[in-house]
Amino acid sequence: MPEVRPIPILTESKLLELEKTANDVRTSIIKMLTAAGSGHSAGPLGMVDIFTALYFHILQHDPKKPGWEERDRLLLSCGHIVPVRYATMAHAGYFPMKDLLTLRKFGSKLQGHPEYHVMPSLENTSGPLGDGSPQSAGMAYVAKREDLPWQTYCVLSDGELEAGITWEAAMFAGKNRLHNLTWIIDRNNIQIDGFTEDIMPLEPLKEKFEAFNFAVIEVNGHNIKEIVEACQYAQSIWEHPVVIIAHTIPGRGVDFMENDYKWHGAPPGKGPEDKVKHEKQRAEALRDLRTLGGRIESESE
Repeated sequence: MPEVRPIPILTESKLLELEKTANDVRTSIIKMLTAAGSGHSAGPLGMVDIFTALYFHILQHDPKKPGWEERDRLLLSCGHIVPVRYATMAHAGYFPMKDLLTLRKFGSKLQGHPEYHVMPSLENTSGPLGDGSPQSAGMAYVAKREDLPWQTYCVLSDGELEAGITWEAAMFAGKNRLHNLTWIIDRNNIQIDGFTEDIMPLEPLKEKFEAFNFAVIEVNGHNIKEIVEACQYAQSIWEHPVVIIAHTIPGRGVDFMENDYKWHGAPPGKGPEDKVKHEKQRAEALRDLRTLGGRIESESE
């Protein structure tokens, strides 16, 4: 059995640093989506705190050596929220920040859904929802069988749990007691056509995963301390795979986007105009992020 590589203790100073980084990542997402003129806003903004915690505190990885064999594996199953991964990776030093503005452009490595063959550090190509769960279970199975030290993490959306392949992978993971596998579910309660509980109810979600032999942890997906502690606790579980149900707010950080499923697949400038007109959406989103939703005064005001 390989030695566990513990996640570092989170200090108050590091927590403040991570929270600032998360806000910077959100700002980058708004800018890159606006430059692209297409893409998803709600999911990426909602998952920023989790990706910041992963890349800047939890994962064993090296931006200068993305192919490092002992790196932890992070898969993204819900490929449409990849702007949050690109933005976090750029801030972590995987590629130049200026490249973010090439999102969805012809010839760019930053496609609308991640493509492994053009950027190996992405770990998997994802577009069809649900595929990340069996891919991650397979990786974790190999690591367990071969006594390899890395952890496998997979980020899934709640909407994609409607895909049967997810539950086939869950049966496999539970049967093989893949303790080195952690799924993180973005429980934001929306999908492209509305709210999950109206379209295909998922609850009771915790009990469903427990029935598949998973250990289940529920967290506030915007509380970085809770996210880190959940991943630390997951490392201590040796008989079960782990699922972290992260309760998030879609569009987090931008007041007029929050909890509105119509922002699932729209960028600033092309979203619903019931609160902010197209021509003002980018500026208003950046103002919200700069002032933390109006809780602090903007330097330009």
